[in-house]
Amino acid sequence: MAVGACVSATGTKKVYPGKTTPFVLITCLIAASSGLIFGYDVGISGGVTSMESFLSKFFPLVYRKMVVADKNANPYCKFDSQLLTSFTSSLYLAALITSLSASNFTRALGRKKSMLIGGIIFLLGSLLNGAAQNVAMLIIGRILLGVGVAFACQAAPLYLSEMAPVHLRGMLNMGFQLMITFGILCANLINYATSKLTSNWSWRISLALAAVPAMIITLGSLFLPDSPNSLMARGHDDKARKMLQKIRGIPNVDEEFKDLVAASDELKMVQHAWSNVIKRKYRPQLVMAVLLPALQQLTGINVIMFYAPVLFKTIGFGSNGSLISAVIIGLVNMFSTLVSIFTVDKIGRRSLYLEGGPQMFICQIIAGTLIAINFGSSEEEANMSKLYAWFLLAFVCIYVAGFAWSWGPLTILVASEIFPLEIRTAAQSIFISVSMFFTFIVAQAFLQMLCHFKFGLFYFFGGWVMIGTVFVYLFLPETKNIPIEKMVLVWKDHWFWSKFVADDHVHKEQDSVNEMENKRLDSTI
Repeated sequence: MAVGACVSATGTKKVYPGKTTPFVLITCLIAASSGLIFGYDVGISGGVTSMESFLSKFFPLVYRKMVVADKNANPYCKFDSQLLTSFTSSLYLAALITSLSASNFTRALGRKKSMLIGGIIFLLGSLLNGAAQNVAMLIIGRILLGVGVAFACQAAPLYLSEMAPVHLRGMLNMGFQLMITFGILCANLINYATSKLTSNWSWRISLALAAVPAMIITLGSLFLPDSPNSLMARGHDDKARKMLQKIRGIPNVDEEFKDLVAASDELKMVQHAWSNVIKRKYRPQLVMAVLLPALQQLTGINVIMFYAPVLFKTIGFGSNGSLISAVIIGLVNMFSTLVSIFTVDKIGRRSLYLEGGPQMFICQIIAGTLIAINFGSSEEEANMSKLYAWFLLAFVCIYVAGFAWSWGPLTILVASEIFPLEIRTAAQSIFISVSMFFTFIVAQAFLQMLCHFKFGLFYFFGGWVMIGTVFVYLFLPETKNIPIEKMVLVWKDHWFWSKFVADDHVHKEQDSVNEMENKRLDSTI
């Protein structure tokens, strides 16, 4: 029998009995597949925007600069077009706006129905993009994709954290990030395959195949059960207990169930979740909901994921070489995520963050320097040697690996486990909104930044990586093996956040911990 355990603020050990059941593994796998739609879109957009057939049809000005441009044109500015970046960034603007209201659906209807809604809307967007005849159809399709992504990203991480046993919460929750990386890899492979086609079918196939991951999550969500936390929050106490017994594989779930009841009772006292989340005692969670996703996007990862083919084409790779580079990056991203999945519940969240950050910073500085040495701020056409180019790609891959086992999966994981039930959906909406806002800004501004910052763009994002690493070191407590319902105790032990956590709230939580532990010891004796 496996157990989930934590150490409270005063050293008291809290134990939830239970087994790792096949049922919970299967449901978590299905829920994690929500990440496919986000990952596929991230990977597909960069490849499509580098296809000549796509550019000639929808963005002829960019096509002329890229194919028949003046040889003296600045190579960094080939793709600088606000209309072109709007194709990529419109999805994230739509997701930003949608995520502000998606929490109401997630709270009222449950996590599984939110994932179902996201899958259906994403499916409609993929079909519209595949059949697009003009830029307006492309943008409308992207907006629908963004709405679908918002619902999926809002619900799936919460669902995974609520279903998983404490000792496997990190691994199972990171299944969502693994599916994102798998979606990116599939998109890169499809872009490479369809680029061989000479007609408009190349980009149409790439965009329309987004319907496949949309169908997976749409059909899969129909068979998902509701999480005990969601059932409890909507007043289905008996169903919540039965579901808890089913996913833990034991009949006696009294300890964990009582904690769920206590959290649910506090939730029912909350009249306005959005005003509640700004209360002083929730200041640590609010700060994390804002700064973690912001710093994640400012690492510059989406510069690589969105625009890898465009970026490598800019610095001298050929069309095929740029798409092959994207495939290599996708492989590194997916397999490096596995490192985090199999280590996060052993060595903890902070250790991975604090290793990945410096690794990413060093690689960004080296990559920017390599580009600067090769052609600096040259206005001439870039022509990097093959050996030099592959050397550059190697450091980009090491950077991606660092992100894939630190800032990538950990940020989603930490956000899904630190929010108390009474503010969970509202705080998750803030997290997703901030993430989509900065994703939108980076996606919209990148090509113009590349044109003006040139190789210095790598230094810019590298600086933000170090700021993020220092923030984690100083302000993020370790959340490994802490039950969600008792997460408030980690803030009480923190040198800075303890001053924001109300003493009476912590005493109430600690009294509950002590009472349950005494009962457990009495029954054991």
